[in-house]
Amino acid sequence: MTDTTLDDLGWSPHFSRQLTDDDIGEPARVSAVHRSIIEAITPRGTLKLSMPESAGNYAVGDWVLADAGAATRRLDRLTELSRRAAGEVAYTQLIAANVDTLGIVTSCNADFNIARLERYLALAETGGCLPLIILTKADQCDDPTSFVRQAERLSPLITAIALNAKDVEDAERLAPWCSNGKTLALVGSSGVGKTTLQNRLTGVVHATADIRQDDAKGRHTTTARFLRKTQTGGWLIDTPGMRELRLTDASEGIDQVFSDLAELATECKFNDCAHESEPGCAIRAAIASGDLDPDRLERWQKLEAEDRHNSATIAQKHARARQTEKKYDQGRAKGRQKRGN
Repeated sequence: MTDTTLDDLGWSPHFSRQLTDDDIGEPARVSAVHRSIIEAITPRGTLKLSMPESAGNYAVGDWVLADAGAATRRLDRLTELSRRAAGEVAYTQLIAANVDTLGIVTSCNADFNIARLERYLALAETGGCLPLIILTKADQCDDPTSFVRQAERLSPLITAIALNAKDVEDAERLAPWCSNGKTLALVGSSGVGKTTLQNRLTGVVHATADIRQDDAKGRHTTTARFLRKTQTGGWLIDTPGMRELRLTDASEGIDQVFSDLAELATECKFNDCAHESEPGCAIRAAIASGDLDPDRLERWQKLEAEDRHNSATIAQKHARARQTEKKYDQGRAKGRQKRGN
């Protein structure tokens, strides 16, 4: 990597401004996170670094300062993608950091789901990334443009592309989003073609799995996140297929995705309108006139309720952890007092 510069790795003035005279080490970009170490890329090559914090505080795509085999400091992120972790545990799980574009991969078949796309769009908006909807298996569909139109109707800011992930020239249409140091992250269900796209864009071949014919879903082939260089000079982060994407602290992103409803709600007679049977509800009026699909209102309310629940649950867990730590500190202080007496 002797010809690679920091700019080639995705460095920007956002990170330069954070450097101080007291900093120790050289900038390095995290390419993989393991339990006890992180791997990071510098213009000199790849490093393995120990971490001053837990692995959960680092994400693929992060920038750190590296010195003597250790990460001495993590720089503040420009963008951050995270979710509530799967299962019953209540904590935030980092997905990726410093991503320019979030490639939301679905396919022109039974996997296409408006509610799921809105969820991923809220993730992109919350994280500060540009959303790009990538519709794969276009070669297996009679009318892929119908899927493109459905995706584009979700927001005027959306770019949607239908392609055949197995076709090299088709995959190269994604080059503008992962060239010249730009970072593209791919998210979506298993079996929609994320790994195939990664193979085409990076030249690194990883195994792909067949999809089930009854529901168009596939088995997981990507089991971890890695930052890989693309053949056009950018970076790609492929993520494991997500069975569930639970949003947390995403209220602003949800409002952006459903900006038409959020704006319409300001015209309701009551500030706390639940949009059910209240008089003067602008949203119910729009539904009655046929200007608004009631299913869209239901999806908006569902995401808002989920986000409130997940955010509150994680906040409560953090509060309990702080209380426990405070009790331990008090107990240790009392123990030192007794020993001193």
